[in-house]
Amino acid sequence: MTHRQIVSAIEEIAPLRLQEGWDNSGFQTGHPDQECTGALVCVDATEEIISEAVSRGCNLVVAHHPLIFKGVRQILGRDRVERVAEKAILAGVTIYSSHTSVDNAPAGVSAQMASALGLSGCEVLSPMCGNPGAGCGMVGNLSEELSPENLVGLVKRTFATPVARCSDPAKARRGITRVALCGGAGSDFIPAAIAAGAQAYINSDTKLNFFLDHADDIFIIDIGHHESEKCTKQIFYRAISEKFPNFAVYYSDVEQNPIHYL
Repeated sequence: MTHRQIVSAIEEIAPLRLQEGWDNSGFQTGHPDQECTGALVCVDATEEIISEAVSRGCNLVVAHHPLIFKGVRQILGRDRVERVAEKAILAGVTIYSSHTSVDNAPAGVSAQMASALGLSGCEVLSPMCGNPGAGCGMVGNLSEELSPENLVGLVKRTFATPVARCSDPAKARRGITRVALCGGAGSDFIPAAIAAGAQAYINSDTKLNFFLDHADDIFIIDIGHHESEKCTKQIFYRAISEKFPNFAVYYSDVEQNPIHYL
């Protein structure tokens, strides 16, 4: 089977038409119609990931974040993007990315997060026009009312994050039953979360002004970007292995969160 055939399993649940206009999901390096010897799934393609793929006999890396966002005019090994691209090309490794296409997919990142948290009655937070069920974020209901502190504990356990940046729990005037969330940087959807009746909102990379502006409106829980999106590996793995049960697909063993908490 070719790389294109393998990633078709991912595109069935996260078609490229769902990506945002500024995004660069899809093939990043390599030859889509080359025979695929195995796939390695990760969040970010790095030099270590390329080495791991080669050692496992895989010539396809499926990553969440695109290696290439901006135009690359030369590949001279001057930065991470150039070094990874060069290494992948020399090693014959094709890199494919499913970024906002899987963020916006009905069974994508936010749906996976909501399921892990045990939310019910879920709806898309910011629906995508012309694509039923697709869009950014999710809002749903907890199985029981939780205090802000207990919700933070649940979130930390669920997403395996040692810390969470939060707004003032004292301003959450009642127990929390309805929660909105968005994988990655989703601060722009805080107003939509408030409008949907959510009492708490989970995302990452929240700037100071959002905590200030919405201090009285909603309880914000900010977890790490990597922690919120590492579920993409399970999405990719499951999509490929279910469609091609005899195909060699692996989780990366070497990938680590680039952010360390001291």
